[in-house]
Amino acid sequence: MRTTDFDYELPKSYIAQTPLKQRDQSRLMILDRVSGEIQHAIFQDIGSHLHVGDILVINETRVIPGRLFARKVPSGGEVEILLLRKRDAQTWETMVGGKGLTAGKKLQVEPIRAGERGPTAVVEAVLAGAERVIHFDEPLELLFPKIGHVPLPPYIHKKLNDPELYQTVYAKTSGSAAAPTAGLHFTPELIEELKNNGIEFAKVTLHVGLDTFAPVTEEEPQEHKMHSEWCQITRETAEQINLTKSHGGRVIAVGTTSVRTLESAAQGGKLEPFEGPTSLFILPGHKFKIIDAMITNFHLPRSTLIMLISAFAGRENILNAYEAAKKAKYRFYSFGDAMLII
Repeated sequence: MRTTDFDYELPKSYIAQTPLKQRDQSRLMILDRVSGEIQHAIFQDIGSHLHVGDILVINETRVIPGRLFARKVPSGGEVEILLLRKRDAQTWETMVGGKGLTAGKKLQVEPIRAGERGPTAVVEAVLAGAERVIHFDEPLELLFPKIGHVPLPPYIHKKLNDPELYQTVYAKTSGSAAAPTAGLHFTPELIEELKNNGIEFAKVTLHVGLDTFAPVTEEEPQEHKMHSEWCQITRETAEQINLTKSHGGRVIAVGTTSVRTLESAAQGGKLEPFEGPTSLFILPGHKFKIIDAMITNFHLPRSTLIMLISAFAGRENILNAYEAAKKAKYRFYSFGDAMLII
């Protein structure tokens, strides 16, 4: 298995730069992972491909406005800070842009509006690459409205006027550096309609890191190091999903983040409550223990995400589906269209 096995060509014009005005009007490709058969639909009609007693597992994480702009003290040099993981109330693991950000360097965070003042900070430690541990002089969460910008993926170049468009309608628990984008297609009305038609919903949490956008650079995927992400499955959710499986219902993960959360908590053929970091890297050959189907978007080439869905549906099926999507003018990546793999 080589990283190049998961490569494909995609003209930039296929990359969705803005979300649709009506979330559930995105296109939906239905891929049969056994036969490779492809159907085309609209996401609003996904209920036609679900059964009474199925359960959709959604990731309730919420993207934090964790993109900060700062200046070095006293030189005034510009710095960009992306918050990745909180160590304590005032200390964060971050990814930085700017030169000379060595341990001990002092920073002044800039406010969104002129006339206000942001917190000061100091680089506590240098980690791998552009990652730094930064200590702020006060907790950041209450300051987010004054200093925080929602971080968009690097391939989105248009400004998002309404940050809520990069949140799922069920986003609840703050902590992600990126949205679980398979869930962006749901509306409150569609969720209610599915529930009324006998489809259950279960909630998990996985806080998505920026590594979700990073391509695998090693020649062999097995050599790629997955960064850990915090996730949680409560006892109530584990019991709900186990009961669904025992009654013959399908467990349908909404997004690769839900997949990784479920598979991380699997013990044999059952779920157990789980809370903590996961660095599970799902490659072809992985034996799925919990999920029966998956809703996902169209992912970057050579990414861990396209490798994960290839593990579930077969690499050739996925690459064929992606070529079909290009021919049919599907929109790709975070604000793009969706796929249901059954």
